[in-house]
Amino acid sequence: MDHDTAGVGHRTRLIVAILITAVVHTAMGQGIVVSPEGPVRSISEAIRQVEPGGQVTVRKGTYREATIEVDKPVTIIGEGYPVLDGEGDRQLMTVTADSVTIRGLEFRNVGVSFVEDRAALKADGVRYCRLESNRFINTFFGIYLARTSQCRVANNVLQGMGSTETRSGNGIHLWYSKQIEIANNTVKGHRDGIYFEFVEDSSVMENVSEVNLRYGLHFMFSDRCKYHKNIFRGNDAGVAVMYTDSVEMIGNRFEHNWGSASFGLLLKDITDSRIQDNHFVENTVAVYAEGSNRIIFERNDFVENGWAVRIMGNALDNVFMRNNFIGNAFDVATNSRRSNSRFEENFWDAYRGYDLDRDGYGDVPFRPVRLFSLIVEKLEPALILLRSPIIGVLDTAERVLPSLTPETLADTRPSMRRIL
Repeated sequence: MDHDTAGVGHRTRLIVAILITAVVHTAMGQGIVVSPEGPVRSISEAIRQVEPGGQVTVRKGTYREATIEVDKPVTIIGEGYPVLDGEGDRQLMTVTADSVTIRGLEFRNVGVSFVEDRAALKADGVRYCRLESNRFINTFFGIYLARTSQCRVANNVLQGMGSTETRSGNGIHLWYSKQIEIANNTVKGHRDGIYFEFVEDSSVMENVSEVNLRYGLHFMFSDRCKYHKNIFRGNDAGVAVMYTDSVEMIGNRFEHNWGSASFGLLLKDITDSRIQDNHFVENTVAVYAEGSNRIIFERNDFVENGWAVRIMGNALDNVFMRNNFIGNAFDVATNSRRSNSRFEENFWDAYRGYDLDRDGYGDVPFRPVRLFSLIVEKLEPALILLRSPIIGVLDTAERVLPSLTPETLADTRPSMRRIL
């Protein structure tokens, strides 16, 4: 055999080997198919049969089986949103292996439990999980991650049906986890929409969390996390941030969180954080800060809130810079005659100063704390007088001869134009 013929034979064998490999990989990629009429009718049985790294495809239908344990690295894909029905008495799926992907399933009817955190989908002690494009209807807890890392929870829809806080779990719940991405989810009707406790270096991006029974977002002891471009709307108590360091909250919307104990954003004992480019619209209190230090509030819009900012005397060294305060009943309130925070270059629609040098900033300081707000801090029922003519007289007198409002709480360089 000459050299050319040998070369052709070698190339032919190589092509055949590549084709065989491709066919084998394609067959492996198809994995196990689960369907109500097929040879495999149970998701648990499919997981037992599939090889690590393989795929389980679940055809449309309703599946009622004992809690499914995913104990090997597999991909589970639903076609047409097959329903996993817990019949009101059990957790639906538990992930205990690394590198698991679950996509396109509908989880329904997880029963209430007062002794365990029962979830539709729980991942415990795993890495690299991907929980994407699933639906959760009438679940106690929806998605629950415990001791997980480097996971992604994205494009899911969670609709809780709880009527009270005690009978409802959280939509997306993270405990003792790190490097988690929560993105593009919609969460409604749970106790807390999104809950973090002891979570580090994680992000919450472009989610909608609304009409939840307590908080749209609730996180504690969760350092170095980022919350960008989310919508928190119509939640009973708004958003709570507690006992945390180095938080970024940028480009979010806090809307229509009304009630006697409602906040757009509650800050308690947090430090060294940035709150920037957010919109606070029609909240009872847009921002409440207690024991929170060295926070930068920059380019936020405070529009038509009851209180835009309530900042307590134990909140130290905070900076409010280039924010807009428009149409609020009270722009700033405090419980102290002294302020340890700084306000500068903000736009205040209540400012009545002038700009003779035309540099765009007022020539006289603006004191945003109304005398009436101090009265309300001491005697809240006095709010009934908010629209009374006598309150206008008090405000005018305090502007002319400030004596009771905090001397150190003033914007010495108020902007004459709304900040864009």
